[in-house]
Amino acid sequence: MAVSEEREVPPRRRFDVADAAPLLLDAHLTVTSWTTDAERLLGYRPAEVVGHRVVDLLLPEDAARISEHAGRCRGVSGWTGLLSALHRDGHAVRVMVRAVPMREDGAPTRWVVLLADLADGPGWDMSRSVLERMNAGSPVGIAIVDTELRFVWSNRALEQFGGGSPQRRLGRRLADVQPGLDAEALEARMRQVLRSGEPVVGFEHVGRVRSAPHRETAHSLSFVRLDDDHGRPIGVYYTVVDVTERYRARRRLALLDRAGEHIGRSLDVSRTAQELADVAVPGLADFATVDLLDSVLKGAEPAAGPLDDTDAVPLRRAGQQSTRAGVPETTVPVGAVATYQAGSPPIRCLAEGRSWREQRLDPSAEEWATADEGREPAHFFDLGLSSVMIVPIRARGVTLGIATFFRRQRHDPFDEEDLSLAEEFVGRAALCVDNARRYTRERDAALVLQRNLLPHRFPEQNAVEVSACYRPADVLTGLAGDWFDVIPLSGARVALVVGEVTGHGIDGAAAMGRLRAAVQTLADLDLPPEEVLAHLDDLVSRAAREEGSGADTLTSGMQAVGASCLYAVYDPVSGRCTMAGAGHPAPAIVAPDGTVSFADLPRGPALGVGGLPFESAEFTLAEGSLLGLHTDGLIATPRTGRDPEAGRERLRRALEGYRGSLDGLCRTIVDDLVPTRPYDDVALLMARTRRLGTEQVATWDLPDDPAVVAQARKASAEQLRVWGLDALAFTTELVVSELVTNAIRHAPGPVRLRLIAEHALICEVSDGGATAPHLRHPKTTDEGGRGLFLISQFTQRWGTRYTPEGKIIWAEQSLTEPPV
Repeated sequence: MAVSEEREVPPRRRFDVADAAPLLLDAHLTVTSWTTDAERLLGYRPAEVVGHRVVDLLLPEDAARISEHAGRCRGVSGWTGLLSALHRDGHAVRVMVRAVPMREDGAPTRWVVLLADLADGPGWDMSRSVLERMNAGSPVGIAIVDTELRFVWSNRALEQFGGGSPQRRLGRRLADVQPGLDAEALEARMRQVLRSGEPVVGFEHVGRVRSAPHRETAHSLSFVRLDDDHGRPIGVYYTVVDVTERYRARRRLALLDRAGEHIGRSLDVSRTAQELADVAVPGLADFATVDLLDSVLKGAEPAAGPLDDTDAVPLRRAGQQSTRAGVPETTVPVGAVATYQAGSPPIRCLAEGRSWREQRLDPSAEEWATADEGREPAHFFDLGLSSVMIVPIRARGVTLGIATFFRRQRHDPFDEEDLSLAEEFVGRAALCVDNARRYTRERDAALVLQRNLLPHRFPEQNAVEVSACYRPADVLTGLAGDWFDVIPLSGARVALVVGEVTGHGIDGAAAMGRLRAAVQTLADLDLPPEEVLAHLDDLVSRAAREEGSGADTLTSGMQAVGASCLYAVYDPVSGRCTMAGAGHPAPAIVAPDGTVSFADLPRGPALGVGGLPFESAEFTLAEGSLLGLHTDGLIATPRTGRDPEAGRERLRRALEGYRGSLDGLCRTIVDDLVPTRPYDDVALLMARTRRLGTEQVATWDLPDDPAVVAQARKASAEQLRVWGLDALAFTTELVVSELVTNAIRHAPGPVRLRLIAEHALICEVSDGGATAPHLRHPKTTDEGGRGLFLISQFTQRWGTRYTPEGKIIWAEQSLTEPPV
């Protein structure tokens, strides 16, 4: 026999529209429609309900609330809540109610109400004792305070946050039960909630409580206002959750983030070490020091091999920071050598490369480092330090130094998490320190190279007053391909050189060094400017061909192709200036009256690219004229590019009307025309011309007669007496006799003797011959050939230069050194 089983209907657990009993209400909450479902739910027939107010169907306490809820909900989408209705037979029926307003233009609001029986729903019949047991067993601290913020109820879980048992709290305020707590801030939140009715959720409070007086804790609090049935506030309900671990994790992440943002912002070793100390205080420690090996600060490699903890290792204090102004805890100032006791924890950490932590320092122990061996050592108690961590600064398997972190007595001692955090961000900082060390080494090497490639100081000469300013585009390395030079020539003349290679950095500097050396060598040949550039062009072309055949094309020879150069020769006797350019801008000329112009100079092709031959131009410059030789970077900007006219106009305005010193003019022009980070390398060479007075030069035209040699010696000796150079008379007569004799004997044309008294005594003999004399080394039996040999021994230097009319043999004697 089949048995029909009726499936049990589960109790309702939520509002179900399908099972709800609908009814309609007018604007006055009068029932206008009553359905059979509503009759089945409450037992009333339609005739008994329609026309009556719905509040008559509710228990008195809910009847008083329904009108208030209806007034509040007229402008919104409706209201949902729990109510107790009266059944026709008199018992209470607990129902879930959902009321939705219906609005029509110009008509009063009507209501559609859905009723659902929740009498069999779980939790509806929970008594106050059940609710109190639920709150009492909650792991979350819960409390209720009245409008005067006095405790009226709290659960047991709140005891873990301090303040005592619930009975002890009753009738007292937060400041009374927890005096050390920042009760003022918490009560301010409670008053805010009482005034506004808006809850405050997740307010985080950090401090110390009695249950953990030496440990900083964090709590998340939420505050909700409690209202009575008439909406009047009667107190505040709040909860407390311990979020200390989350707070500490967030603080650790914030410290690491700050370390990544602030450490290593520069490539300076000392500054990076100070940034490490600044980040550690106060986020991790109260006092932090950073000591580095002396070799690290200099950019050198640390000593190879392991250290022994008994070694006397020189450590230098590179950075330190404290929460106290003036860093009173330190016994070693920044920059001083920190002398550590042999076998002390810092030396062991440095030798072994492992961290060390001590939760509680012996107050009577002496501080490990001192900068003054004669000073009485300080004790940790006197310094106020109680807990310490020492972390070696290691990068790429090499120990660079140590970082030491201290806390004071009133703070928590360092734990394993603190040590792990310190090791992590010190490890990051170590890479920055090592990068700065490597950069310091490379930059120092680059600067040594650059200093050796550029003149340290200008040579002694009286033809021009000179000043120069140099600013590389690569501000990190300081390397550039621009150069300038001042080269003394024979006859009191001087060569002024400015050049620029294509490229920057070490390749450009190497190419520049080769070109500068080549120009100096060519200048010693006393060639005209256009011939100097022609030889330089051949050198660059030949080097490019030789090096271009190799695998590496980024060589100094290839870098030199396309380089530019300006070579000018100034003669202070005649005031004539001859110059030639290879793809280089013409120099500025400032007349003594301040008028600015630019030399009308054939630009010529760049070096190594081929093209038209080089040409020179000649000018006569008045004494006090100013020559401004410069590279493209001075007049080229991102806005103007290499527009020569725009750049010249900017330079003209900068030069006009300036009356200061030459050094000041150089700096002012570069500062005005060149940004802090230049668009291109910049070199500026300023030269103010001088003229030798007629009293410094003596000239004699000599006939082609051997008898004139004696007259030339006599005239020279007389001139030296006038100049007060009698001590040089013997040597000068010897030089004059030999040079005049050779000119008359071996060369055609007129002979001219000239003496110049400048920083040296210069003797020149010119003739119409094109053949230069050769220095011979005669044997003891030879009867002649000793003249030039003697001149080379008795004078400072001598040589030959060619002119369109012939040649000039010259010799110089120092006016500062005693005669030979």
